[in-house]
Amino acid sequence: MSRLAPFLLAIAALASPVRAEPAPTVGAASKPATAASLVAEAAAIAPGESFTLGLQLKHPAGWHSYYLNSGGVELSPAIEWQLPAGFSAGPIQWPTPAIKDGYSGKSFVYPDSPVLLVAISAPATLQVGTSVTLTAKATWQICENSCLNEAQEFTLTLPVRAAAAPDPAQAAWFSQARSKIPVANQAWTVTAYPNSGNFVLRLSPRPGSAATPAPPVDFIPNQPFVKPLSDGGNVARDGADWLVTLQRNAVDIFEKPIPPGKELSGILLSGQRDTPAAQAILIAETPLSVAPAQPLSFFHLLPILGGMLLGGLILNLMPCVFPVIGLKIMGFVSQAGDDRKKIIVHGILFTLGVLASFAVLSGILFAGRLASGSPIGWGYQLQIPGVVLGLMLLMFGLALNMFGLFELGTSATAIGGSLQSKHGLAGSFFSGVLATIVATPCSAPFLGAAIGAAIGLPAAQFFAAFAAMAIGLALPYLLLSAFPSLIRLLPRPGAWMESFKQGMSFLLFATTGYLLWVYGGQIGPENLLGAIFGLSAIAMAAWIYGRWCLPHRTRATRRIALGVSLALAIGGLLLALPPKPNALTWEPWSQARADKLLEEGRPVYIDFTAQWCLTCQVNKKRAYTPEVIALMQEKHIVALKADKTNPDPAIEAQLHDLGRTAIPVNVLLVPGKAPIVAPEILTAAYLTELFNREVPAAADGN
Repeated sequence: MSRLAPFLLAIAALASPVRAEPAPTVGAASKPATAASLVAEAAAIAPGESFTLGLQLKHPAGWHSYYLNSGGVELSPAIEWQLPAGFSAGPIQWPTPAIKDGYSGKSFVYPDSPVLLVAISAPATLQVGTSVTLTAKATWQICENSCLNEAQEFTLTLPVRAAAAPDPAQAAWFSQARSKIPVANQAWTVTAYPNSGNFVLRLSPRPGSAATPAPPVDFIPNQPFVKPLSDGGNVARDGADWLVTLQRNAVDIFEKPIPPGKELSGILLSGQRDTPAAQAILIAETPLSVAPAQPLSFFHLLPILGGMLLGGLILNLMPCVFPVIGLKIMGFVSQAGDDRKKIIVHGILFTLGVLASFAVLSGILFAGRLASGSPIGWGYQLQIPGVVLGLMLLMFGLALNMFGLFELGTSATAIGGSLQSKHGLAGSFFSGVLATIVATPCSAPFLGAAIGAAIGLPAAQFFAAFAAMAIGLALPYLLLSAFPSLIRLLPRPGAWMESFKQGMSFLLFATTGYLLWVYGGQIGPENLLGAIFGLSAIAMAAWIYGRWCLPHRTRATRRIALGVSLALAIGGLLLALPPKPNALTWEPWSQARADKLLEEGRPVYIDFTAQWCLTCQVNKKRAYTPEVIALMQEKHIVALKADKTNPDPAIEAQLHDLGRTAIPVNVLLVPGKAPIVAPEILTAAYLTELFNREVPAAADGN
């Protein structure tokens, strides 16, 4: 937090309504009011060993300093070390603070003379017989009705001996200081999780403990987003465990949000305070995990199971699933004259494919819930660009196949394609897998509430809920398999099937478009052109394969066509892949921003571009290599983007001043030099030479 925070606190207090406690004013002490000293525990140090230093702050009567987490906007002590080469300083070992009612809530303070211990490690290469000098600058803030920021520098010189020698005169002093530091936690197994806007620490006695640990009476957090136990929290017993509920601290005194962290740590106070049995235990950083799922009774679980089953049934009518359903129904129709047992087997295998897919997806979902420490929703796989790209290419390939651009195998009635066995059993299983994959984007409108309730269930009920959804999706096929007489009610095979199949392809094209829209949101619209060109190349590959890789073509023709198709398909896939992270940050261009940067002595590179400018997009792919970006960062060149995708009179005026009417236009502005307009076609070599030639080395220090 900035050192200006206490000053802002005073201003805010003057502008706010009168409070019971006066707001502190802040100043800077010209002479420290605190008597500070830096003390070494060792009279001599040894190579490769650590030793301890103690910073003592003797405050004036009535004043106090602050703990690691002050509880408000006040500043905690800090030490800046200047150590010889090879030395390292550990973190401050904070003594247990007192809890005080502060201006904005509970504060954690040191009202007396706190001693802050720090362990220093010496290098093994230290030469015996020499001496070392250690320098530290300490800063802290003390408050009463007003606050003072204080600072002091310290220098210690210690001799180096073959064996470390403690200073007997300081033994009692350091022993007293260590007695006020919380002990390491050996009594509790600690878990932490959010709960209804608050946080819960579950304290479970560790097996084999010599004695039953005393119950908790307070908790001093190290993080500002949580309040101490004594500020609205509570303690409850759960068997042998204690549940410590801590309230969320959402905003600071300036009403600025305090973002929640991912872990909790602090000091747990156990037993009766201010008695010999009282104990302060240091709780190490504990990740916030998922709250333990509570099993539902059968009557409360039944509506969730019913909702998931009904949602699975409804998914059969959704555009994402219906094309798959239509093809599978045609498979049933084409097999209407077959043996009834065979039809039942197809239905069962389709159901197994659905169940297996749901088992995998829900298993990954459950594992992700445990690993992430927070619930993740159904359809989470669509947050991963690679998964979205894979689904998009799958839907696009199936759409091209259904439209008749190419055929895989001789069957047009199942989706398994090359996965089908002689009797189509593998194809039926794969149809169930595919139905599950394409169903997840469509589930939200009908399954949001049911899935939301199922996500937090214990393992057995969690998987039962998603199994109900899978059964709902597969149920129509099971019915058609078990009662083949219903198939006779369907239209007979005929020429209409080809038209129906082609019609269903447009639903898959629409699904592809939807996934392309999602993909564009993940990789950024400026990178979407590669995916569009990639789909075009894949479509051309499918067309060449379907037109020339046919049995009546010569073998040479088929081989050439297959090679060209594979090359186009691979090239399309490479074009569509998510781009690598680009470290070049483009700021929006404005003339005022460019002028300000030049006044500061900063070189400026402006890209006049537009999303519809094809040459501009080619330049971005070719010219801004990692080496060029590194050079721009080294030279402190600020990149500005003047985007002409939509009309902008200011950009048009600037282009007119540069004597240009068409884009792309790329301009380098260097303080004291005339603008340098780059050629329309950029290369990495040109930009490297331009920046090295025109941007002076003096700009490196800007």
